[in-house]
Amino acid sequence: MSQYLAVHADLLAPATLSRRVVSINRAHTSQNLPSPTKSDLVKATLRGIKRTVSTKQRQVEPILKNNLCDMVAGLEGVKGCRDKALLLIGFSGAFRRSELVSLQHSDIEFVEHGLVVHLRKSKTDQLGEGRKIGIPYARGAVCPVLALKEWLKLSEISEGALFRPVTRHGRIENINLSTQAVAIIVKERAKAIGLDASKFSGHSLRAGLVTSAAQAGVSSWKIRQQTGHKSDAMLNRYIRDARLFIDNAAGLIF
Repeated sequence: MSQYLAVHADLLAPATLSRRVVSINRAHTSQNLPSPTKSDLVKATLRGIKRTVSTKQRQVEPILKNNLCDMVAGLEGVKGCRDKALLLIGFSGAFRRSELVSLQHSDIEFVEHGLVVHLRKSKTDQLGEGRKIGIPYARGAVCPVLALKEWLKLSEISEGALFRPVTRHGRIENINLSTQAVAIIVKERAKAIGLDASKFSGHSLRAGLVTSAAQAGVSSWKIRQQTGHKSDAMLNRYIRDARLFIDNAAGLIF
């Protein structure tokens, strides 16, 4: 069991692994069989995976606005069109990668000022109450709304998953993109513009919106409106670094 967890640690989220452990335990218990999930080794392995993932997320670099503009510049073809829409929507909506890949065509609504995304369920919304996220039109070639429209037109997607795998031959598959694919796309584009890809992940999009907004002087409550964070405490790790040089005491003296 511990070996299974270790093998899947880089493929599945800790919460998913935990649910599988619970399911395996229930299956054995219902058959009056000894559960392989109860050993100290299994518990220690699961705790270690959670600590490792948490540390990786804290250390991830945010994709800032300028980075994002460079990353989507020049993207062409079917995959390029999808990647541009995914990166811009992921950043502008401050989506977790699990939220991004779960989006369906029925979850979006184009309105006068841009796009409304109906997020049905998220990490902090386990009751599935949902919330709405507004993504406005932007100037120039980095407009997330226009990028998504372009992707939908090219892909002819009118129902089902919004972001889907694209084969090397340009064929669009009829399934949801995986969370791992989001991380790969982010890393590929980071490397393409000369950044250290190992410092970036799917979470860099969400972190990037928070950091960029804080640098632009956006209030924390407005940032939380976009991210869905319940308190400023969860934002502080991004905002602290983003505002290091805004009204810096040393800078005001010299």
